[in-house]
Amino acid sequence: MSAGGGRIEALVGSMTLSEKIGQMTQASNEVISPAEVADHAIGSVLSGGNGNPSPNTAAVWADMVAGFTEAAAQTRLGVPLVYGIDAVHGHSNVGGATIFPHNIGLGAIDDADLMRRIGRATAAEMMATGVRWTFAPTVAVPHDIRWGRTYEGYGRDPALVARLGSALVDGLHGDGAGALDVLACPKHFVGDGGTTWGTVSAPEWNHWWDPWGDGWRIDQGDTRLDEAELRAVHLPPYESTVAAGALSIMASYSSWNGDKLHGHRYLLTDVLKGEVGFPGFVVSDWMGIDQLDADYDHCVIEAINAGIDMVMVPDEFRRFIDAATRAVAAGAIAMDRIDDAVRRILRAKSALGLFNEPQTRPALSVVGHEDHRRLAAEAARRSAVLLKNNGALPVGGNEPIDLAGAAADDIGLQCGGWTVGWQGGTGATTPGTTLLGALRAASSEVAHDPDGLFGGRPPGRVGVVCIAEEPYAEGPGDSAVPTATALDREVFHRMRQRCEHLILMIYSGRPLVIPDLVSSADAVVAAWLPGTEATQLPGLLTGDQPFEGRLPQPWPAGESDLGNPDAVPSYPVNHGLRLGIHADSAATTRPPTVSNEQSES
Repeated sequence: MSAGGGRIEALVGSMTLSEKIGQMTQASNEVISPAEVADHAIGSVLSGGNGNPSPNTAAVWADMVAGFTEAAAQTRLGVPLVYGIDAVHGHSNVGGATIFPHNIGLGAIDDADLMRRIGRATAAEMMATGVRWTFAPTVAVPHDIRWGRTYEGYGRDPALVARLGSALVDGLHGDGAGALDVLACPKHFVGDGGTTWGTVSAPEWNHWWDPWGDGWRIDQGDTRLDEAELRAVHLPPYESTVAAGALSIMASYSSWNGDKLHGHRYLLTDVLKGEVGFPGFVVSDWMGIDQLDADYDHCVIEAINAGIDMVMVPDEFRRFIDAATRAVAAGAIAMDRIDDAVRRILRAKSALGLFNEPQTRPALSVVGHEDHRRLAAEAARRSAVLLKNNGALPVGGNEPIDLAGAAADDIGLQCGGWTVGWQGGTGATTPGTTLLGALRAASSEVAHDPDGLFGGRPPGRVGVVCIAEEPYAEGPGDSAVPTATALDREVFHRMRQRCEHLILMIYSGRPLVIPDLVSSADAVVAAWLPGTEATQLPGLLTGDQPFEGRLPQPWPAGESDLGNPDAVPSYPVNHGLRLGIHADSAATTRPPTVSNEQSES
């Protein structure tokens, strides 16, 4: 059945309270069964960061999602279910999917058309598994690189974030010819990129929240800004993505001047739904409403009255349903508020065409398709920023290269967090091409030793050291000093003694505090977290491909830069060299001069 405006109103009018609250409920695939979806008329199921089926293949994903979708079709009214996932750099939980660079790398490119193409490729791979909703893009404006989600943001400039975020929404939605391909979900509303270090404390009643002990020091913290600055810096990306047609937005765990966003009626309802004119629905983050109060019933009342329309429970969906039912019966939540939430959810489902076609099953061969991998390779190559070059680049095509560092042959380190699992992993976590594989495909004159020892091989003229942050996501990635690992430092110094020209390639989700390594290296490349496809990176080293990337975040001169808005960085936003320039190795205080060979953007 179709569901235009009139049909949605009729449907809302025919639903029982139980069915309406079911539509407002999102449960995890790990705790709910298809039969329970049917019993409770559940509106959405999600796979969290680790909610993968076993075995983790596209075919098994498609069958799992279909089971939930078909169950929803058997309910009294047959209201379709929408399945959600964090496809934040490709369909990134699925084994064998194409993994694109994380957003910080895409911000270094600043190409809206590329973002649309990435969105369309991601949507195609999602639809092949039946998944029609991604919790993306992150349109935070990160202002402190100690934040473990820095790589999820495109950069420091709100206009850049607005441009690229709205372009990805456009790409995910499709060509505009009919129903949306995939429902985008800009996040996290609002101000999560502006939180203050050290303002995070786990609620005493919420013991699941900080199992890492020393994690979460700025993620989920307090954004301490006046309203004018919040509106000027952090609101524009939402205005842009709503204008692009976004019909779902995720609320932030963070607070604004001490008040949690999940309970912030002024920002969620008055500003987002009222002033900005957002017509879609607001979804909570994972157990996000639980942080509002020790009394769970109060959490439900406060969140829904503030403007949360769908609640990501995710584990105790029955508890949410019971609490919401009690709240309506007691008059603590008005039926008009319930109807408004359900209407907004159904409007988005209608835009997806789910009432006509609840389940998409295109060919599974689209997952990890070679065309998508070529697009990912293009994005990885274009995102790399040449920070420094003192005559080490370009490397001659037949020049022997000594390649060191474990990251040079590790897909997990190359992809970072939110890849096949929430925190990511190391090793061959998913198919792809590493830097070593790409170099060997381009030249036979490559020797690799992760430790830089090379077993008696004579020292080479040219060495490349590839270092990486250990993968992380969210609060566990909060770091007082983001820097190189001790092992990577050992390998670097070993190679510095070995090679006449040393090139440092960095895989990281943010600029790192490594002034000693940058100073000692002859060339430095910030490759960010490039994803599964490193096939075009060798062309940057040989000069066959130009460096295009420009810094979307300032590169710190030292630890004193961290959290200091007045710091003078080693390399400012928009810094990036072209090949052919022998840049001075000393720290610079302003962008390099524009010339035919070296430019800013």
